[in-house]
Amino acid sequence: MQPSYEEKKEKFSMIRKKPHHVPPHLHNAIELVYVTKGEVELGIGYELYHMEKGDFAIVFPDLIHHYQVFSKGENEVYQFHASLELSGPFMALLQKKCPENPVIASADLHREVKNALSCLIKDQKVSEVVGQAYLQIILYRCRETFRFIEKDSVGSNDLIYAAMTYLLSHFQEELTLGKVASALGTNKFALSKIFSGIFHTNFNQYLNEIRLNYATSLLENTDRRITDIYLEAGFESQRTFNRVFRQKYGRTPSEYRKTWWEK
Repeated sequence: MQPSYEEKKEKFSMIRKKPHHVPPHLHNAIELVYVTKGEVELGIGYELYHMEKGDFAIVFPDLIHHYQVFSKGENEVYQFHASLELSGPFMALLQKKCPENPVIASADLHREVKNALSCLIKDQKVSEVVGQAYLQIILYRCRETFRFIEKDSVGSNDLIYAAMTYLLSHFQEELTLGKVASALGTNKFALSKIFSGIFHTNFNQYLNEIRLNYATSLLENTDRRITDIYLEAGFESQRTFNRVFRQKYGRTPSEYRKTWWEK
């Protein structure tokens, strides 16, 4: 299971993916998000930003963010992760500030940014030098559009980090909101407010999302029995696991694995 803080090892990378609910996380890289099909919701701090086809966003380093998908149609995004050191003259800005609104609508996106994204997608695998060049073009043009605020003004505090770390370390155990609050030295009302205000979900939904991500990884990469998988992921019964899994993926774990392995 990935820790709450992800240390990105590659200096520049790209991934094409069909987005789904991704629990709040953070990392030390610059994250570029480009929607090519459908819709996705990007959450940063207390805010949730709607993105449609052609929209673009930049998630600055060390900001808690997450993704949600409510659209039933086909969705596709390209995510680019770039090391902070590739940002050159923009490094100080990326460390101290962040956009008040990280999303730029397709109609407002500078043509040079669109061209850079198109070239990156077409080339698929680009060298670090080329990635750095495109990144700095994108940052330069987007800086003209963004209104910046202090990074520490974005909804975040030590309790948020503590809650993320605790759940990612203990999700396989039997957990309740009260038990986690007690372990963190707070009360369940304060903790519940974090899940609704920052994560835009409730405690049980967030916990199930972590467990589902873990179980899905095992379904995709191992031939272990589903009984073993749901127990290791922390679900109390296969019935609960199947219900939550179907709600997210629209199929049973067995059907999901069969489809995945047939690709």
